[in-house]
Amino acid sequence: MVLVTGGTGLVGAHLLLRLLQSGVAVKAIHRKTSNLKEIEKIFGYYTENAPELFQKILWIEADLNDLPALDEAFKGITHVYHCAGLISFDPNDYELLRTINTEGTKNIVNLCLAHNIQKICQVSSIAAIGRTLDGQAATEETDWTLEGANVYALSKMDSELEVWRGSQEGLAVVIVNPGVIIGPGFWDSGTGLLFQNGFKARKHYPPGGTGFVAVNDVTALMVKLMDSSIANEKFIAVAENLSYKDILGRLAKAFNKPGPNIAIKFWQLEIFWRIDKLVNMLTKRGRKLTKISIRSLKNRQLFNNNKTKEQLGHSYAPLDEIITFSCKKFMEEYP
Repeated sequence: MVLVTGGTGLVGAHLLLRLLQSGVAVKAIHRKTSNLKEIEKIFGYYTENAPELFQKILWIEADLNDLPALDEAFKGITHVYHCAGLISFDPNDYELLRTINTEGTKNIVNLCLAHNIQKICQVSSIAAIGRTLDGQAATEETDWTLEGANVYALSKMDSELEVWRGSQEGLAVVIVNPGVIIGPGFWDSGTGLLFQNGFKARKHYPPGGTGFVAVNDVTALMVKLMDSSIANEKFIAVAENLSYKDILGRLAKAFNKPGPNIAIKFWQLEIFWRIDKLVNMLTKRGRKLTKISIRSLKNRQLFNNNKTKEQLGHSYAPLDEIITFSCKKFMEEYP
């Protein structure tokens, strides 16, 4: 039996569906406030027997820092998919990011060691991949530095260090570093907000860009790695390196709306992050733009996915397919 953490998120939900359709017995942990019906809805995007598959999941209520509940969840488990984590680029959330992403991962690794788990697959991020200085695409071997790292990147790198520590203590580990993950559902948070922006057909677009990947590619890579003999390695999961203008344009096209055509200037962004900082000081609403995030927009990084293609024989699905599918589901839910 396998255990999935973060089963109520975008990757976790799609991973659970893939595992269940393959006949794998699964446990999944969830927080008390989680909406489990959202997971059944995601299943319904792809199959008519969503209720039957959903009923096969053994749900365990547990927080990543609730050791007694987690220990109970680990009973009878042989493999762990660690998908749980918090995404935030707000410096005010740094301690919360460390509590969930770093300390939570530390707890999962320790329990894997205590329960003699055969293998763990962690979902990390390209935020924990190093940046190049010459415009070349970064690989898994590119050196990572603290310079220019946002709070999310710091927490994900520290979480990876916990996983590598586990490998030094005898735990077989694999890490997947996805780009921005595209997939249906969870429209009010994370990458779901991309679809809201695409639907609103905003005229302006930010400079720069990053790597993007379909959620089903991420889960396929995770299962391939878990079923393989590969251990103690990390893999970049990026289908395409796109500008923000391109990705927003593709979303707008799928919604049959005009794409963005006015670039936001860097000097405007410099003003915006200062205004955002002032507004946060007055309202405590949380940061949306920071000095570091503006810097990352100025220095676009490309990512190399050759390792997944060569070692796993993986072929990435065209991003337009998942974009079209996701936009269709968005419009069905918000007619």
